[in-house]
Amino acid sequence: MEHSSKIKEGGRYRHFVLANVREIETLEPGIKRQLLGYGDNIMAARVWFEKGAVGDIHAHPHSQVSYVESGSFEVSIDGEKQVLSVGDSFFAPPNIDHGAVCLESGVLIDMFSPMRDDFLPQKDSK
Repeated sequence: MEHSSKIKEGGRYRHFVLANVREIETLEPGIKRQLLGYGDNIMAARVWFEKGAVGDIHAHPHSQVSYVESGSFEVSIDGEKQVLSVGDSFFAPPNIDHGAVCLESGVLIDMFSPMRDDFLPQKDSK
């Protein structure tokens, strides 16, 4: 496993992620992220958005599914826009432009496959 040392601690896998222990990273004003579980082929993250915060249009080689835990968002995928609210979700295929504008403060649960190496703290990355 290429990333096995990154997801092991003391020779054991980190099976559980405690929200009150896991670091919360400020990405930019109005957006914070907390990594949840991850392994070579999957990663989950909780992302908090304040009203008006923008997840800029971007693309990456990972498949992404995002679930709206709270709030509402105008999501753009490949030029198509849709307003999503609690319980809704979206799928962004690899290398397709996508982004979101937060209409009502809320949280997205983002899942990626394979994992986002670029999201790992420096001490966990190569």
